[in-house]
Amino acid sequence: MRTRLICLLGCLTATMLVLPARGQDTGAASTAAATDPAPQGGGAPTAPQPLPTPSMGGALSTAVPHTFDAGPFGKVAVTGILSGMGWTENNRIPIPGQSPTHWDVSNAQVFLQKTDGWFQFYLQGGAYNLPALGLPYLSTSDTIKNLYGPFPQGYLKLVKGNTSFQIGALPTLIGAEYTFSFQNMNIERGLLWAQEPAVSRGIQINQTLKKLSLSVSWNDGFYSNRYTSISGSAAVALNGSNTLAFVASGNASAYDKNTLATPLLLNNEQIYNVIYTYSHESWIVQPYVQFTNVPTLPRVGIPKGAKTSSGAFLFTYKFKNGTSLAARPEYIVTNGSPAAGTANLLYGPGSGAFGFTVTPAYTKGGFFVRADIGVVHATSLVPGAGFGPAGLNANQTRGVVESGFMF
Repeated sequence: MRTRLICLLGCLTATMLVLPARGQDTGAASTAAATDPAPQGGGAPTAPQPLPTPSMGGALSTAVPHTFDAGPFGKVAVTGILSGMGWTENNRIPIPGQSPTHWDVSNAQVFLQKTDGWFQFYLQGGAYNLPALGLPYLSTSDTIKNLYGPFPQGYLKLVKGNTSFQIGALPTLIGAEYTFSFQNMNIERGLLWAQEPAVSRGIQINQTLKKLSLSVSWNDGFYSNRYTSISGSAAVALNGSNTLAFVASGNASAYDKNTLATPLLLNNEQIYNVIYTYSHESWIVQPYVQFTNVPTLPRVGIPKGAKTSSGAFLFTYKFKNGTSLAARPEYIVTNGSPAAGTANLLYGPGSGAFGFTVTPAYTKGGFFVRADIGVVHATSLVPGAGFGPAGLNANQTRGVVESGFMF
């Protein structure tokens, strides 16, 4: 989805007619066990604790896991989510077959995992929607069909000391926002997320060295099924509350595939992040900057490349009564012009966009309800590439409500 739906409803419409956790999960830290062991010296086991996978970056938290004995696999933990959402907006970008008013399942997923021993695994399956600010709505059924299928993430993990190896469908290392709505501060992902990969198939190596966590992945980038992309992350824990991460990814070989899951331009890009995270008591604060470069590659259909520069400031404050407030101001700008034939990574070559999202939320036990109010203002808009049926509007305001249960 991302500059996916605009870049794709733009690259597929032009090719047919042609139609973007820190990154997700470094995986470098050891995963906690589903149930803490008995303390040394005897005594009863401590109470089960929420699992760190899937990673959570906002006011919501995963439920306490249900564990069972899986024979040769040992203890296996199960958690899940069931949630729905409603959606309204002005200056809608119409998609054939999609209703102007949307009510849909946002998540109906189950997470099955083994988190102790040298052999571990993680399996995620079910229904999901990936709403993103400034992009057209895509129904949950079409999201599953056109993106990552009913099993979007899952991998085997081999652990020895501070080193681990993962292989499978992996969460990306790129960016400060996670793939699925329940993992993030806001319901919708932002403008920067629209330039980033979400799920990549491949292998990842993680190493922890005191305060330094390193991850390197060889994968298929934007779900291209061609294993030519390399990504890496280096995160330094400055102290118990502050972390600084440097993240980068690039495709070592040009590829002309162009689908919703594998947008031509983004799959051939290089992308760089610098991400700072502060998490202490009631506050989560996460500013980051991002730079991308799509090179000129005429042989795969990119006659003139393009670049983006962007930044976002994400934060959440948790009040003591189960309520919280999250906000995300962000800005992105691209280079080039239509006259120069520059590739379109946003709302036309040379355009920019400011986005602001605010999300109040309420949680009690496994129940949650929250709402997004988001606005996007496009700058240097190229007519036909903006909002509204004719693509002439520079502004869009959107409201989204999501409610459900973590179990």
